[in-house]
Amino acid sequence: MTTDIAARAQEFTDLFARLEAEIGKAIVGQSDIVRRLLTALFANGHVLLEGAPGLGKTLLVRSLGTATGLEFSRIQFTPDLMPADIVGTNLIAEDSGKKVFQFQKGPVFTNILLADEINRATPKTQSALLEAMQERHATISGTSHVLPNPFFVLATQNPLEMEGTYPLPEAQLDRFLVKLLVEYPSASELHEILDRTTAGSNAEPDRVLGAIEGFLSFQQFVREVPVAREVQEKVVQVVMATHPSRPDSIPLASKYVRYGASPRGAQAILLCAKIEALLAGRLHVASDDIRAVAAPALRHRLILNFEGEAEGVTADHIINESVARAMDGK
Repeated sequence: MTTDIAARAQEFTDLFARLEAEIGKAIVGQSDIVRRLLTALFANGHVLLEGAPGLGKTLLVRSLGTATGLEFSRIQFTPDLMPADIVGTNLIAEDSGKKVFQFQKGPVFTNILLADEINRATPKTQSALLEAMQERHATISGTSHVLPNPFFVLATQNPLEMEGTYPLPEAQLDRFLVKLLVEYPSASELHEILDRTTAGSNAEPDRVLGAIEGFLSFQQFVREVPVAREVQEKVVQVVMATHPSRPDSIPLASKYVRYGASPRGAQAILLCAKIEALLAGRLHVASDDIRAVAAPALRHRLILNFEGEAEGVTADHIINESVARAMDGK
């Protein structure tokens, strides 16, 4: 039995590495972002990508769709976008001489949905994704329609252009498994980007995944990675330490945080840590796995107070101190 699990774990790590390599054909650098994106995919969670314009966020998501072979749709979020433009609507059609309503599916009926510049749409339109992200179905005119399986929302937002944007509500932010910060490339990476894009043609990723059923089985497999109670206790301590009203909160949280991480934050840490363990060649979760995934899993779930924002404190500062307290007793 242990041999079978080890063999399955090796299959998973091999598949993960092939996906990373194929996406790397189109994306220069950003290896940590690619790893976290694939981690969310196998953990069956949604991803929020934040970064300045021109850093390849859209190309990254397109490359992911090509490498996985999953159906891909893109929505450009704008202030005039309506909920029906996302989930679909009922149209009047003629059938045997009678007028009937016919459901026209929106772009949300796909496997990978790129919500480009999601914070440019109004809150009413943003909320159209809430049900889809949590329940994996969409309700139109009182009728519930099941979305394809798997279903992922990969949303991008630009932190610089605040004019004409609508911040995502806390309830929607909490539905993203991780928030990834796309950084500016290094000088050597920028040279390679220029070589690829101005001197030749970019290589296209090849499809790695076979049948969807195989991918879904890997999603189930990663959830079966065991977690010792004492390791799970560390996850609980990390999340609890971000709540300013609790006696065991860290000093930074007590001073600068308005609301701490939700229980979904603990779930996100644990799921991502299981995949991190498999990629490290282990069949159990360790403290190092929690350290690696805590910031992406929690940074969008903390709400700073006015003092924290004014003094330039970031969610990552709070999370790092929470992790140090839980892991090292500092």
